[in-house]
Amino acid sequence: MVENTVELIGFIAESPDCYHAVNAAKKKLDENGFKQLFEEKEWDISRGGKYYVIRNFSSIIAFCMPEREYDRFMICASHTDSPSFKLKPDFETESGGMIKIGVEGYGGMIMSTWMDRPLSVSGRVVTLEDGKLETCLVNIDRDLLVIPSLAVHMNREANKGYEFNIARDMCPIAGGKSGALMDIIANAANLDKDKIKGFDLSLYNRMRGTLLGISNEYFSAPRIDDLQCVYTTLEGFLKCGISDNVTVFAAFDNEEVGSGTKQGAKSGFLRDTLERINEESGKSGSEYKRSIAKSFMLSCDNAHAVHPNHVDKSDGLNRVYMNGGVVIKYNANQRYTTDAVSESVVKYICEKAGVPYQMYANRSDMPGGSTLGNLSNEKVSLNTADIGLAQLAMHSSYETAGSRDTSIMIDFAKEFYGSKIAI
Repeated sequence: MVENTVELIGFIAESPDCYHAVNAAKKKLDENGFKQLFEEKEWDISRGGKYYVIRNFSSIIAFCMPEREYDRFMICASHTDSPSFKLKPDFETESGGMIKIGVEGYGGMIMSTWMDRPLSVSGRVVTLEDGKLETCLVNIDRDLLVIPSLAVHMNREANKGYEFNIARDMCPIAGGKSGALMDIIANAANLDKDKIKGFDLSLYNRMRGTLLGISNEYFSAPRIDDLQCVYTTLEGFLKCGISDNVTVFAAFDNEEVGSGTKQGAKSGFLRDTLERINEESGKSGSEYKRSIAKSFMLSCDNAHAVHPNHVDKSDGLNRVYMNGGVVIKYNANQRYTTDAVSESVVKYICEKAGVPYQMYANRSDMPGGSTLGNLSNEKVSLNTADIGLAQLAMHSSYETAGSRDTSIMIDFAKEFYGSKIAI
């Protein structure tokens, strides 16, 4: 069952940031005969067709049209971004005889996990020439930077708890001379440095993912949250093929900072796409609303596995384990969308797919995080469940999860996309 996880590790290596994650998904869709549509152009959609649309290079929605008349959408949504450090517009300064890189935190990362390990830079750069904007993806594929920790001799409290300050503690060193890093970025993009007018660049951990455990039952890698869900729902979507539903794979950017961007789950991206599918299918606005009422969405984002050294941090009953299967996430205050109806649907799909499931809730005195399901529902109100897979060290620069769960989620997603559920 670990073969899919080996492929997932490769997918993660291709995806050092949200832009490359979307590009890796795009490559898989292209290989499977999907046609790219563009929001600023007219769409020509036919029955049995396979399409995708990208917004901001960092969010993607793909869909398959059924061969005959449809009456619902089946949607899996995940997110492409992960906590990191983004380069500031002016990022170079000299300090202690070295070139230091100015960064700003993106999302809520475990800062200590970024120190004393090889890092590099990836993202996108934008050029403007003759009134035309061009975007180019950049990945400096080499060990380039490091964030050095302070020696214990200079910080005797290091092992007693330390509050990191991004501006002081988390700036990587680059070596070289002033301007050298921008030269490397331009060379990686095959561009003249003077033509670069803007960039969205961030640090990434260079350590490649690996299987581990006595029987390879675990794997560790950067960005498991949420690329494991991106990869598994995409694979399930592709394996399902054409069904009686409009099947939709969605992966949004900016979940880690609240999704409130033009390309986030809180934007109109999903709504706009579904409405255009409806319009191109010759359906009325009333038919669209009826289709939405029959549709179902899975908000797919990983959950916290029981930590063997901190078992007390998990709820006494509703705790989940790596390799325990699909996690159904519940919260009384609806930070997760799961309710009795959507919970029942997920359990039904798991039973049809022959895969295990487990229930997750936070310890009652410890509020958990939220995810993209409720935010997406602000624009497209759907029956929705929040699900994921169990993992450890969420928001570390190097996380750990169950290697068997990858195949489980693929089988589940495939069954979900092919199901027709009457609610």
